[in-house]
Amino acid sequence: MKHLIRFTLGVGLGWLATAFTALPSLSAERITFFYPPFGQFSVATKDLEIFAKEGRVTDELAFYTRRATPEQLAVVQDLLRRRFEMSPASVATVAYSPFGENILKRLGEVLQTESKQNGFSALRAAAIVAAADREGLTVMNLLRRFPLDTIRLDLTEGQQVFGELSQLFKERNLLFSAIQQQAASEAAEVDFSALPDLRLPGQINWRQETLNVTNPNRRLSFPADIYLPQGNLTPVPLVVISHGVASDRNSFAYLAQHLASYGFAVAVLEHPNTSTTETEQFLSGFARSADPVGWVNRPLDVKYLLDELEQKSQSDPAWQGQINLQQVGVLGHSLGGYTVLALAGAKPNFAQLRQKCSQIEPSQALNLAVLLQCRATDLPLANSNLQDSRVKAVLAINPVTSTIFGQQGLSQIQVPLMMVAGTEDYFTPPVPEQILPFTWLTTPNKYLVLTTGGTHFSFLGGEGQEVSPSSELIGPDPALARPSMGALSTAFFKTHLANQPEYLPYLNQSYVSSISQSPYALSLVHSLKVVQPELAKR
Repeated sequence: MKHLIRFTLGVGLGWLATAFTALPSLSAERITFFYPPFGQFSVATKDLEIFAKEGRVTDELAFYTRRATPEQLAVVQDLLRRRFEMSPASVATVAYSPFGENILKRLGEVLQTESKQNGFSALRAAAIVAAADREGLTVMNLLRRFPLDTIRLDLTEGQQVFGELSQLFKERNLLFSAIQQQAASEAAEVDFSALPDLRLPGQINWRQETLNVTNPNRRLSFPADIYLPQGNLTPVPLVVISHGVASDRNSFAYLAQHLASYGFAVAVLEHPNTSTTETEQFLSGFARSADPVGWVNRPLDVKYLLDELEQKSQSDPAWQGQINLQQVGVLGHSLGGYTVLALAGAKPNFAQLRQKCSQIEPSQALNLAVLLQCRATDLPLANSNLQDSRVKAVLAINPVTSTIFGQQGLSQIQVPLMMVAGTEDYFTPPVPEQILPFTWLTTPNKYLVLTTGGTHFSFLGGEGQEVSPSSELIGPDPALARPSMGALSTAFFKTHLANQPEYLPYLNQSYVSSISQSPYALSLVHSLKVVQPELAKR
């Protein structure tokens, strides 16, 4: 829970911090508490600060503490002493995006104005100032920097918010442990010392070309880097890679080159409006949010890229006999994960999406992926089939799935599928976005890979390719995780796209254990035998 709260308060406020600390502002001198059955009481901020730091009760505070139980006082003290270890640079501008605003509004139900209004605006300003303060972003410092004379702190609502988070993390950790235990029980006895190490590049040379592709629904064409293995006697399968928000085609260049060295043609396209540059501008307030029509256009980008390659294969001698465009694998990350799942047959249901987004539960409001998916409610389409029959295998890394597809949509996929989740991913949380959706799949060839210690950024390549508030959110060095993704994707596509069954033994827990690189640990299962009923309802 500590890391999620850190992200919740920290992911949206960074680059403004220095400017705001230079400005004079009001600060809260008194805090009014509302806590049934004791009703409402008010104390000076300085008295509360003494209690939070030293546990000492001043004369003014003593009048109220006599009415409270030790357990209730412990709740208050724990809340006030909560500290978030993060640098001012970690506090980014997402608080000014629709996603960050939703999260802060949820917290604003706890920290209210004197007139009992949601404290969202004041909370955002206070967090900006506190993040750059020498003391850092503590709850007490946040209260001290609240730009109103009086704060109304709803302790009942506060207990509910933190209770929700505590329960979510308790359930989450139990599920992670169950997956790890199941994976260990499924490990086969295989001696991999005599087999090729798929983390290392293959022996095949390749060349790179860049094409410009046009999606008629977009104003501009977009580039795609094509990696072609050399010396082919027959056309080779194609893998298309779709990046996520705040990434570009360079983010997975390392993986494209790795797959090409094993004999796959690879195409890495750059989706308009969601690349690194556009997202940096959006987060900085200089551009509009990505057009919700992108939820339809992204899969269409891939379709038109495949059409362009088919046309070249038929009309251009340099491309003839190079690529088998009826054997296509797709690999996507984050929003790119959604993209490839749609291409593989998962059917978005926009009518269902509107209904769910109109009644988001409090726990869902803390899931950034749900808020992102709810951006698609502006689309005029009730349903849309974006499947491409040329796609024969799909690998989705940290995909967004839960609300835009749901069980009915994901169960439509019938091609082999590998889904990758990270235990420390707070952008597309693993339980609602990958693990539970994995249980909805009906395709017989499916794999779930859980990366302990993995974040939303762990498998991205290239320095500076991702927009992230801090190294705290990026997590351990992604260079330690990338080789395992090269090995897993090679084994998966060799088995289920190139139809080479000799690679099937690699798709087992015994192999992923052998390639796990500390601090990352991999667990692979082919199904989930136990899913807690309370989690399935979320």
